[in-house]
Amino acid sequence: MTPTTNARLIGFTLPIYFVAGIGQLMLSSRGAANDLLTLVTSFSALVLGVTFYAITREEDPDLAMLGLGCRVLEAVPGEGAIYFAVGSLIFSWLLLRGRMIPVALARLGVGASGFLVVVLPLQRAGLFGGSLSWASGVTWFMWLPMLVFELTLAGWFIVNGVATPAQRQLA
Repeated sequence: MTPTTNARLIGFTLPIYFVAGIGQLMLSSRGAANDLLTLVTSFSALVLGVTFYAITREEDPDLAMLGLGCRVLEAVPGEGAIYFAVGSLIFSWLLLRGRMIPVALARLGVGASGFLVVVLPLQRAGLFGGSLSWASGVTWFMWLPMLVFELTLAGWFIVNGVATPAQRQLA
């Protein structure tokens, strides 16, 4: 697929991923609905991993592969939030470094992802409201910057696609 096709696929997958993920957390006590939403989020994470890898591998193949690995681990049902955060941090950094999206948007992604990478282990350790609960205002506060980033990124990718990575000047 072309980079533009991959970017547009990301753009359409991100909102599906977020709606299914939030719905899954809200309906965690409902068996069949939760199982269906788990499938949707898992496949969405895989699609996002492969497509982000495809558009960022020219910038740094090793980091892009690590980001893909995080997205694959995120797709496994369970405690995937930290893998989501690390994968998002890596891909946001590569998008920023390659100037493939607007700098301000990429910086928002790096900041939101980095924040989650720091706060999620602390929350798991019992700080910031304990376990991930969408009934907690702290959880919404933690995830809001990421939600803004990824939905804005989705719109950007659908409308504009992705720029080719900026070439580095050799000294």
